[in-house]
Amino acid sequence: MKGKNLLSIQDLSAKEIEQVLNLADALKRDQKAGKGREILHGKTLAMIFAKPSTRTRVSFETGMTQLGGHALYLGTDDLQLGRGETIADTARTLSRYVDVIMARLFKHQDAVEFAKHSSVPVINGLTDLHHPCQTLGDLETIREHLGKLKGIKVSWVGDGNNVCNSLMLGCSLVGANFSIACPAGFEPPAEVISQAKKNATKSGSKIEVQPDPVKAVADADVIYTDVWVSMGQEGETKKRVEVLKKYQLNADLVKKAKSRVIVMHCLPAKRGFEITDEVIDGSHSVVWDQAENRMHAQKAILVSVLT
Repeated sequence: MKGKNLLSIQDLSAKEIEQVLNLADALKRDQKAGKGREILHGKTLAMIFAKPSTRTRVSFETGMTQLGGHALYLGTDDLQLGRGETIADTARTLSRYVDVIMARLFKHQDAVEFAKHSSVPVINGLTDLHHPCQTLGDLETIREHLGKLKGIKVSWVGDGNNVCNSLMLGCSLVGANFSIACPAGFEPPAEVISQAKKNATKSGSKIEVQPDPVKAVADADVIYTDVWVSMGQEGETKKRVEVLKKYQLNADLVKKAKSRVIVMHCLPAKRGFEITDEVIDGSHSVVWDQAENRMHAQKAILVSVLT
């Protein structure tokens, strides 16, 4: 994977995903044992943030430090992008200074454009279409708690957003079944569903999109949800809450799944809306393990594309 861009989880094969997860587990064990490995000593990560973040910024910056490297936080106002410099010129310039770039942007096409003109690896830290780093941390968490990925059932409840897109593709690559419950008009893009189903023919998984959350979580090993209103959608808040209120992840819905189901949320959570306090703080929740594993998965990505 050295020198490879990671713009979508689809950029990785099932074997490469497994390699990243295995490395993430090893790096996590070392860190917990106090045996940090400065594999990236002397390397610099540029982190571009068009959108604010807690988990993405802190996990990447801390992870790079633990690996012996250095991370630079660059908001759009810190770059000439904010004054009209092109994405291409910014990518060309940063490539002369740093070893790897993580970009958290609004438009996925901007990430594609950045990678096209960068001579160093570009990692997508979130766009409107994909969030591959979140998915790798999620798959690490699922495997950690359930012991496997192939053949399990992951159920998504709510808005079919960028996190849903990446998780569906990731599950379809590794052989996990994926069932989405969302209202009409809130489904993932047709091309993403089509690609996931194409992956599924090779991996043996099943992809299902339907409007009924109870049917979606039946026999689920994992139930996953996310905020109903993403950044940039604030003007649609009232409409989205009204349409999605039937898709709340609450104790009654959890009871419809397997008795040992795990509950996931990529955070930040809007408690009392897409998920209740009882569930996110309850015995089924692995949300905090999931948040931590973002760092370990991202460390594995950085090591993979730089060494």
